[in-house]
Amino acid sequence: MSTPLPILSSKLAQACSLRRPVIRAGLTNTKRACSRRPFLTSLWATTSRARASPEPASSSSPAPPASSSRPPQTQSQTSRQTPPSPPPTSRSNENVVTPTPDHQHDSPAKHIAVSIDGDPRTFDTVFLRDSCSCTQCMDPHSKQKLFQTADIPEDIEAECKAVVHQGKHMVEIQWKNDVKGYASDHRTRHSIDWLRRASNTELLLRGGVRHDERVLWNRDIITRNNKWIDYADWMGQDQVLFDALSHLNKYGILFLKNVPDSEESVVDIAGRIGILEETFYGRTWDVRSKKKAENIAYTPQFLGLHMDLLYTSNPPHLQLLHSLRARTSGGESFFSDSFHAARLLQQKSAFHFRTLCTFPVTYHYHHPTHHYHYTRPTIELYPYPKYSEPTNLAIHHVNWSPPFQGPFEARIGGEHQTTLRNYLSAAHAFEKLISAEENLFEYRLNEGECVIFDNRRVLHARKAFDATQGERWLKGTYVADDVFYSKLRVLEERYTGQWLADGVVRPATE
Repeated sequence: MSTPLPILSSKLAQACSLRRPVIRAGLTNTKRACSRRPFLTSLWATTSRARASPEPASSSSPAPPASSSRPPQTQSQTSRQTPPSPPPTSRSNENVVTPTPDHQHDSPAKHIAVSIDGDPRTFDTVFLRDSCSCTQCMDPHSKQKLFQTADIPEDIEAECKAVVHQGKHMVEIQWKNDVKGYASDHRTRHSIDWLRRASNTELLLRGGVRHDERVLWNRDIITRNNKWIDYADWMGQDQVLFDALSHLNKYGILFLKNVPDSEESVVDIAGRIGILEETFYGRTWDVRSKKKAENIAYTPQFLGLHMDLLYTSNPPHLQLLHSLRARTSGGESFFSDSFHAARLLQQKSAFHFRTLCTFPVTYHYHHPTHHYHYTRPTIELYPYPKYSEPTNLAIHHVNWSPPFQGPFEARIGGEHQTTLRNYLSAAHAFEKLISAEENLFEYRLNEGECVIFDNRRVLHARKAFDATQGERWLKGTYVADDVFYSKLRVLEERYTGQWLADGVVRPATE
């Protein structure tokens, strides 16, 4: 098995450790990070409120947020590469919660420090007020806010006390200068579990170390680890769907077999993920040879490695192709992991890698009824404000679609002539990597098979075929990134008790 995509090189990791503690999912490092912040010490004043014992909640108080519950993991789930979870919540009254205002003598304050697992965590009262989930502040059905952040007065202050409600340790907050329209008896409650998660998530996001399960592959790796899913299992079993989508997220490619011979089958397959993405090609489209084709894919010619719709502002995330007819020789499909090639390029030439991260390439689709135009670099990286060198960053997208390139619009001559030549040299190096025999996975889709792949990562191509000797017909559709990740997170929460966003693993919430 290949190892997950490394996000930071060993040198960068060492640099991080010298500049500040590397934040990971375990609470130990979170404690250490908290203890190093000097302003927390000054806020941590010993007051009578800090020594308050938990007291039962009144029946009229708003209901607290539900705590998360993690179902038992199966063997396949425990093998997923995730960072360690924080230690279980302590039930010691003095160790779990000891809220303290940033002023002594219990006066209202703009910041509140809460002792969680024996360590102080400080929270801005704006954050605590904005996150209120009582029925006055959040609709219980839609889970949507009933006020605006901009409604919160800038001089809002609060004091709080520890309470226990239904066996859960919580803080109850009383507001001074509350949002206009709220009565003086309005109270906000936050569970200690929720505050712990919020604090840990902030530290992880600020730490800049991304958790990423993607696995880079060449021909040998994907041949060993390729996944085939039966259509009936995909359609009927959520656990199978979760395993399949997790694999698709890691490797960027997945195959289905025994798909019914129907033009609607690809709609049903995509519908298990969510809403289909409709483009100017339609909700679905046919890849078959025709005269005067408006797209090179609709010809029998050789079609090189590329991605679809890079001339749009948000190209589709998933592409699905269902083989309805495969009755001619030729037409084999090729797939290549562009992330693997980009990482190889980074290792071989940091200069070429940086060039592809910065040089603007124009893509277009210019026809009498449609005119799309967009410029983007070949390699897009996740933003990372601490470091300016792009070679230190994780790959977000790769953009490579030579058939749909338009003329360059920047750095085309004069003082920028060298820049264009640098791009040409980098493009040569990258193309050699993506098309190298050891990096290409070749497969001829048979009738009743469907391939799903990440259009922002996996390049696809097709050999030429003889359209006069038989029919080759694929039915295709797209699924957007938001739709895919939404479904994946729903299933992650259900089967693993956690979910991933922005490179940070978060516990599931009810």
